Amino acid sequence: MKLLRFGEKGREKPGIVDDKGTIRDLSAVVADINGFVLEHELDKIRQADWSALPAVAADVRLGACVGNVGKFICIGLNYSDHAAETGSPVPKEPVIFNKWTSAIGGANDNIELPRGSQKTDWEIELGVVIGKSGRYISEDDAMNHVAGYCVINDVSEREFQLERGGTWDKGKGCDTFGPMGPWLVTRDEIADPHNLAMWLEVDGKRYQDGNSRTMIFKIPQIISYLSRFMSLQAGDVVSTGTPPGVGLGQTPPVYLRAGQTVRLGIEGLGEQCQKVVQAA
Repeated sequence: MKLLRFGEKGREKPGIVDDKGTIRDLSAVVADINGFVLEHELDKIRQADWSALPAVAADVRLGACVGNVGKFICIGLNYSDHAAETGSPVPKEPVIFNKWTSAIGGANDNIELPRGSQKTDWEIELGVVIGKSGRYISEDDAMNHVAGYCVINDVSEREFQLERGGTWDKGKGCDTFGPMGPWLVTRDEIADPHNLAMWLEVDGKRYQDGNSRTMIFKIPQIISYLSRFMSLQAGDVVSTGTPPGVGLGQTPPVYLRAGQTVRLGIEGLGEQCQKVVQAA
């Protein structure tokens, strides 16, 4: 299933993409696409008569594909070829940081350059959405805790992240720095999440053209590792790292400017398109 949330920001409704590619309103079936629904009501959605649900205009705004996200956890330097382009050693354990949930936005919402930003960058990432809560999860059982997958743009302000002291978080969690969607694709529809083509373009120029197979730590390892240090709740989102081609890795580095357009996508998970604007 391709689950989504549509409508005005802050007032999104749950939806689904039917077999003909039409968006259908799921409001009569579930209250939202959130942790409770992912953990307890996916079968209710599967069993519904989608053709009887109201159709939604194709040009409707798509919000983040998961609502009420509790934790937005990210894994840094998790692609061997990306670690190489940044000159960083391959991590011995997953590198964990956070994006604040206030960074989350729709797949096609604007990216806002923070005041004073000179080095806002892009990173296409495979998002893993937790569908079953737990802690101390074994690697063998980890995939049973996955509801599905989505596209994430891990937008990053490199000066804030790397040159201002402290941890990475303040360069990662600015408002609009977490476009998520367009939809959540349930786990049963993706045969191998570790072999998905991933790409990102800025103004039509392709910078990232990678594949999730170059992940250092695979999804079961990541989920098991995280669950040693925190409980994972249904609706939490884990962004699993980026392939090479980020702006920081260019010679010389290239960063986003107001007026540019970013397009990105992952095989089987859809595409995003964001306009870059200056924050008010």
